[in-house]
Amino acid sequence: MPELPEVETIARGLASGADNLIGRRVARAHASWKRTVAAPSAAAFEHRIVGQKIISIGRRAKYVHITLDRDTLLIHLRMSGDLLTGHSQEPLGTHSRLQIWFEDGLQLSFQDPRKFGRVWLVANAEEVTGKLGPEPLEATLTPTRFYKMLAAKRRQLKPLLLDQTFLAGLGNIYVDEALWEAKLHPLQPSHKVTKPQATLLLRGIRKVLKEGIRRNGASIDWVYRGGEFQNQFKVYQRTDEPCPRCGTKIKRIVLGQRGTHYCLKCQKKG
Repeated sequence: MPELPEVETIARGLASGADNLIGRRVARAHASWKRTVAAPSAAAFEHRIVGQKIISIGRRAKYVHITLDRDTLLIHLRMSGDLLTGHSQEPLGTHSRLQIWFEDGLQLSFQDPRKFGRVWLVANAEEVTGKLGPEPLEATLTPTRFYKMLAAKRRQLKPLLLDQTFLAGLGNIYVDEALWEAKLHPLQPSHKVTKPQATLLLRGIRKVLKEGIRRNGASIDWVYRGGEFQNQFKVYQRTDEPCPRCGTKIKRIVLGQRGTHYCLKCQKKG
């Protein structure tokens, strides 16, 4: 599933280059697979979005956030989603579930082989994103605030950091990498993390996310294209390979149905 750096990269791509969507006005839309549209109904979506102009494109957590002149378009790519642009009257991609054409003929196509992705067209984005936790890169998330957030929970670090209502945008890759950076065990109870450890963890989260964005995300399967962060992994998908810091073999466990990678020596459970 695309995580924060991958979604950020996609959003930036839609707002730049020859096919950037900023300032374009919607001419028509079609939902090839109706359930792709989570709200409103597919028919209402196709009618309501016509004539609306794209004002800005950004990201909130793992959502592509597109501000229109009347509504907000939110796109969650889930497991296999991708967004394609090009000039064609036929749907772009082999598994296009939703197409939006603009007045100059440019098409935005939601490619989604597994059909898990969803799209919302809402008057207020908070209807969809209101329960999300803070953004890990925002300045208001200070080390002290983050420490208090951890102390208020009694959960293992890995599942907690994956919880989008706790902290928005992190997924399996970047949590494993951030915990390695901070030398914290994925099973460490959050309320037992010290303030200095919380500071190191927040620093580690921000380090791997910024590097992920700089390298256009990670390309580790056939879905997401063009990233290079997979070449920088310290622990993720490196089972039995040596830890870059101490040489100990990387261990893999399954935690909450997620493959979890860590160093037995560097990340001892305290």
